[in-house]
Amino acid sequence: MTPPLPAAPEYVEPAPEWGRLDPRMIVVRPLNELVGLLLPLFALVFVGDVNLVRTLFGAGTVAFVVLYGLLSWLTTKYRITDTQVELHKGVLFRQRLAIPRDRIRTVDLTAKLGHRLFGLAAVRVGTGKQERGGGEGVALDAVTAAEADRLRQVFLHRRAGAPEDGAGGTAENTAADDGAPIAALSGSWYRYAPLSLSGLIGVGASVGFLMNLANELDLEFSEFGVLRSVYTWFAESGPGTIVPVTAVATVVLAALASLLGYLLQNHRYRLTRQADRTLRVRRGLLTTRSVSIEEDRLRGVDVHEPLLLRAGRGARLSAVTTGLGRMSGSALLLPPAPRAEAHRVAVEVLGERVDVPLRPHPPRALVRRLVRAVAPAVAVAVVLLGLALLVDWPHWPWVVAVFLVPVAALVGYDRYRGLGHALTERYLVSRSGSLDRSTVALRRTGIVGWKISRTLFQRRAGVLTITAVTAAGSGGYRVLDVGEAQGLALADAAVPDLLAQFLEHRAPES
Repeated sequence: MTPPLPAAPEYVEPAPEWGRLDPRMIVVRPLNELVGLLLPLFALVFVGDVNLVRTLFGAGTVAFVVLYGLLSWLTTKYRITDTQVELHKGVLFRQRLAIPRDRIRTVDLTAKLGHRLFGLAAVRVGTGKQERGGGEGVALDAVTAAEADRLRQVFLHRRAGAPEDGAGGTAENTAADDGAPIAALSGSWYRYAPLSLSGLIGVGASVGFLMNLANELDLEFSEFGVLRSVYTWFAESGPGTIVPVTAVATVVLAALASLLGYLLQNHRYRLTRQADRTLRVRRGLLTTRSVSIEEDRLRGVDVHEPLLLRAGRGARLSAVTTGLGRMSGSALLLPPAPRAEAHRVAVEVLGERVDVPLRPHPPRALVRRLVRAVAPAVAVAVVLLGLALLVDWPHWPWVVAVFLVPVAALVGYDRYRGLGHALTERYLVSRSGSLDRSTVALRRTGIVGWKISRTLFQRRAGVLTITAVTAAGSGGYRVLDVGEAQGLALADAAVPDLLAQFLEHRAPES
């Protein structure tokens, strides 16, 4: 069970006078921006023929970034009153933002490498709106780490726990480990890192960037020592050797990239319940992050089980709440970890199990899942076989065509097995997906409406999709291909009387 929460300290009053960001942001912001531009600038200036134009362009880019950081500091100020948060900012276009404090739902403290070097952090607050861009809401980049933690508590109408010395630290270690622990990173969780496509995507993006850079700079791989050997081996080897070796090398590189990404993103991960009734997630190595979520605003959780992670009996957990932006990882409650741990954390957060028995959907949903998976596979197989006959390709298109349809049928069947829903005392639980299976537990009191949709093919199959509309998370969560009577009964039971007026006027089913 969760240990008792520590006593909450005294309340911190807001400072109504106008304040400025820390002057060190003049250095920190350009530093953070230039870290991302370091490789392109290095290649531009030093790779290939060095000339005056390249050098001036690189120096001009650096000067522009530094000047922009200075102007941003000069034109940004903020104020916190008893009722609202005000922010004035903008270099070319002035912006004046005012957000009522009672609309603030989450606070995100982020400290990139540049911030950490100077003991600073960036503060971003989230409101109840669906924030789609990084420019929405109030973002203070940068303030001292102590001030960031003080603002976190002030924004959430909370009590203080921030250190008084103001000497720095980072968003990771400011305000020592107060709160009741719910979960913490275990070394054994790293085995789940390779069971995602993030490493493969990273390797592909890196190779594509390097290939494009080499093409722009007119570089030949055969001119470099190690690359010359690899280039020669590819030129002299046949497809039977190149394909398996490349596949193995790609898997190894993707696994290493995944492990590195897991370390950078989730180092010293901790999930705690604070005395002020907020859930706080802290994690990160080079860039540290602390996200605080009001428990009263939490509307549920989402258990993600991508195919490979599910095969390894793993899962990750994210929050369904208002006020979180679309920045990567904002809603994360638990990184890839054992499935049992994800369910345990969900119980700790919600106070109720989400791994409950689910009601299956009608057999007509199975037919739809099979048709939607197999039909495209059949079309691709026919095209491959036709090309193989016309162009006289080798035997591999035949092999792909033979295995493509059965694999697609298995995926379709697995998608049907993944469909299900349940209604508990406080939550609507729905599950769907195969390649990226998702189980959502949505608080019934957070459902503000229903959206019922039926395509032409769904009408012929006698099924429908019912979407629970909410102000949290993605804004709506679907129960796919449920029987008509079953779906309407589910909606009526989840939020009584919301659909009653429509059910009374429905014609009886034949």
